[in-house]
Amino acid sequence: MHTFVGNLGHLLVIVSFVTALVATFGYWQSVRQANTLPQDSLSWQRFSRIAFYLHSAAVLGIVISLFYIIHQHYYEYHYAYDHSSNSLPVYYMISCFWEGQEGSFLLWIFWNTVLGIILILTNKTWESPLMAIFSLVQAFLVSMILGTVLFGTKIGSSPFMLLREVFPDIPIFQANPNFVPTDGDGLNPLLQNYWMVIHPPTLFLGFATTLIPFAYCIAGLWQKRYSEWIRPALPWSLFSAMVLGVGILMGAYWAYETLSFGGYWSWDPVENAVYVPWIVLIAAIHTMIAYKKSETALKSSIILAIATFILILYATFLTRSGVLGNASVHSFTDLGLSGQLLIYLATFVALAVVLAIVRWKEIPSTDKEVSTYSREFWIFLGATTLCLAGFQVLFTTSIPVYNKIIEAFGAVSNIALPTDAIAHYTKFQLWFAVAIAVFSAIGQFFWWKKIDKSNFLDALTMPGIITLMLAAAVLVLTNVNNWIYIVVLVAAIFTIVSNISTLTGVIRGNYKLSGGSVAHIGIAMMLIGIMYSSGYSKVISLNNTGYLISKEKAFTKDNDKENKENLLLFYNQPVQMGEYQVTYKGQLMEARNIPGYIKKDLVAPTNVAYKARARKDIVLGGKKYYSKGDTLEIAAENTYYQVEYRDPKGKITTLYPRQQINEQMGHVISPDIKHGTKRDLYTHITYAPDPTEEREWSEAEKFTVSLKDTFYINDFVAVLDNVTRVTSMEEVVLTSSDAAVKANIRILGKDRNYEANPTFVIKDGMIGRPPEIIEDLGLKIAFTEVNPKEGNFSFTVNTTQKDYIIMKVLEKPFINVLWIGTLVLVLGFGMAIVRRYNEFAKMRDKGLA
Repeated sequence: MHTFVGNLGHLLVIVSFVTALVATFGYWQSVRQANTLPQDSLSWQRFSRIAFYLHSAAVLGIVISLFYIIHQHYYEYHYAYDHSSNSLPVYYMISCFWEGQEGSFLLWIFWNTVLGIILILTNKTWESPLMAIFSLVQAFLVSMILGTVLFGTKIGSSPFMLLREVFPDIPIFQANPNFVPTDGDGLNPLLQNYWMVIHPPTLFLGFATTLIPFAYCIAGLWQKRYSEWIRPALPWSLFSAMVLGVGILMGAYWAYETLSFGGYWSWDPVENAVYVPWIVLIAAIHTMIAYKKSETALKSSIILAIATFILILYATFLTRSGVLGNASVHSFTDLGLSGQLLIYLATFVALAVVLAIVRWKEIPSTDKEVSTYSREFWIFLGATTLCLAGFQVLFTTSIPVYNKIIEAFGAVSNIALPTDAIAHYTKFQLWFAVAIAVFSAIGQFFWWKKIDKSNFLDALTMPGIITLMLAAAVLVLTNVNNWIYIVVLVAAIFTIVSNISTLTGVIRGNYKLSGGSVAHIGIAMMLIGIMYSSGYSKVISLNNTGYLISKEKAFTKDNDKENKENLLLFYNQPVQMGEYQVTYKGQLMEARNIPGYIKKDLVAPTNVAYKARARKDIVLGGKKYYSKGDTLEIAAENTYYQVEYRDPKGKITTLYPRQQINEQMGHVISPDIKHGTKRDLYTHITYAPDPTEEREWSEAEKFTVSLKDTFYINDFVAVLDNVTRVTSMEEVVLTSSDAAVKANIRILGKDRNYEANPTFVIKDGMIGRPPEIIEDLGLKIAFTEVNPKEGNFSFTVNTTQKDYIIMKVLEKPFINVLWIGTLVLVLGFGMAIVRRYNEFAKMRDKGLA
């Protein structure tokens, strides 16, 4: 039992909690005494800084302790047992760290400490009020992993709980309290993906950064510096929007590559819970920029900066309280923290709302009339549209919360989430996106060009003409005929044209000012990519045989939709699919230290699930990786189905869609994708026989034949061409006292002939009859008897269902425009961050920020 590291980790959790509280109190005292006792204020500030540094060191110690437990396979700890296993490589052990609630909270806490230290080092002017908020948030977050009971109430869930503490009633622990499992349950196989190594840290960094504009805003209200907070908060708001947006899009790409619903965004409640704060943050950025330019929208900036962080806390409550347990496959189970999460949310809602109400009348506002022909008006329209879009998603996503509230009062709620979430959200979000595109396009003209009522139409005429010409050409070339998509396309092209028009003028002046235009172009490209890849996604695996693939409800519902949109492929039997000839080439698997995949029949299972034995030398690309008899590590839960595409020019592309036997989520189907310039070929298995189940063979049919005799095997003509003696076999070592003969049976197939070579062995006085399996024909032939007197030979034949898959293939046109647009968006954010940070740094160095 390795209890020291767990006890150390738990002690460090307590230390980090206490030091967060101490830092909060110290920074509060520093702010409190800033005007009356400046020397005492500085002393409290230095004291609190040390406390926060100690807190950060303790958090780092917790991170190291937990990862050490996972890496060393200390399965006496519940967290290691529940999320790790012996077979995981190091990079997936990192994923184990944040798979559970406690680890993900710890990741969030860690990022907050990093950001807190950066803020201390880069902005001494705001340190005390800013870090008071930071430290208070940290205290609440650390309480989530405290794992103590106070006055009969559980506070937090510790990642350092021993397995026997979590399951004290299991008989093995009653018989042997020091029992330690030899292996863990392992990381959910669906999360064993490179995106899951980088996506969660990015997303939680985005979560953490939303605290910075919130903290600046609260600090500004607290110290009555109602407008000064915007300058230092703006570059951080841009950084937060960039990182959170990248994290969201990483999740979308993971879904596209890993899940089989045919897209990248399913409007799952957990997806929505992150999306809403992001678009509200984007709205906040625009109102903050408007205030810096014309001193309008200060109150809007305050409301939106507060709302962004509150929505992050609400998202945390939704995904971790268990309230979405029946609504989302992505949500965490409730660890008994729902009440604590509610207190966390309520505390900061109360703090922000009360402070804002108290200071509201003192917040400066302008009496300047906002004209329809002003940049402020169009920014306000865009920000309002973003908020409305977020509210629409939030309102529907919160239905399980409404139900819980109604049920808490003893009533019964029949409100349900939409059965078709994608259709429900898309019918609203599509038009919000169009409006945002148009407003951002027109807003750029007002922002960079001197436009008023007299020249408004003149300024938009040329971009409008160019837009219509480009849109007409694109509509004709890509056959867009749905009026809704025409509107989307025209709006997106108008955004690109308008922003390029303003961008050319801006670059001539100062390219550093062009980040906003670049980001807007990225958004428009993403809108075009979404429109084409979703609206014009086309099924090409059409079943033209006239036969039903299956009579199950999943295939026959909606007028036999799945029967019409899936292909049945038998092993090694080519089928024409549109312009492609497709052939299913068999089952493959992954093996550690071998690139790509290997045939399943190259290895034999062992008594350890993730280990196998090589049946023969494993050679790929002329390089031998394992010799016959070697033990190798495999990913036993994954089966890959090799599908070969041959286009009219003879070019071959091979894809490997996957079926995963996932104990936590059942059978999970994952696609494989051929990425192209104009389109992606998206292939996934709709159904395949369970690869873990034994085959069912028919009863053996016996044949006794002589050399050159013809006989019939399952409607195939077979000929016994020869029987020869053999001196060596792959699976059996033969000595001089042993004997073995091999039959050469030729089977006449429909398209080609097959050869079977079953053997008859006498070894150490024992008879062996290893069968020969012909996968293409679903036959198993065994050499059962040699009759030298009669000059004939006996064979038994068993038949089975030929290996097959049912497959769906979609074309995703121009989806690359979406991913390229993402990169352009990030570039725009990056340019804007550099510009705004440089502006802040200049003012800070002058003592004005």
